[in-house]
Amino acid sequence: MASKAQLETLMDLAQRETDDAAKRLGASLKQVEEARQKHEMLVGFQDEYIKKFEAAQLAGITPMAYRNFVAFIEKLETAVKGQLDMIKHAEYRSTQEKAAWQAAERKRMSYSTLNDRADAAALKLENKRDQKAMDEHAARGAFYKR
Repeated sequence: MASKAQLETLMDLAQRETDDAAKRLGASLKQVEEARQKHEMLVGFQDEYIKKFEAAQLAGITPMAYRNFVAFIEKLETAVKGQLDMIKHAEYRSTQEKAAWQAAERKRMSYSTLNDRADAAALKLENKRDQKAMDEHAARGAFYKR
């Protein structure tokens, strides 16, 4: 079995690994949220621009302005689709980071359990030694009382 110092070193390393994984998970969750917000912004901008386009059509626009509106709307659609891909990628990465954090946490908990068991075994051994010393003391006391 590993010595107490080795076990404490492993526990410290596992704690650092868990902390790092938690930071990465937090950052990836933030990226997911930011990607969703950007998507909502793009969709809102797209809706607003389509309304402007419809209003301009009712008021009458030149063929050149019409082409410009249509080209810009297509670019917005491409941006919205691209942002959906970014959301999917961010969610995938977030899932991976969550799995990494869970693995690191399991490892940390395993070392903690081993440490607790080692502490319990040391306490049991200490209690056994104390009991043995008390028994020897009582036996000597009884022997010398005769």
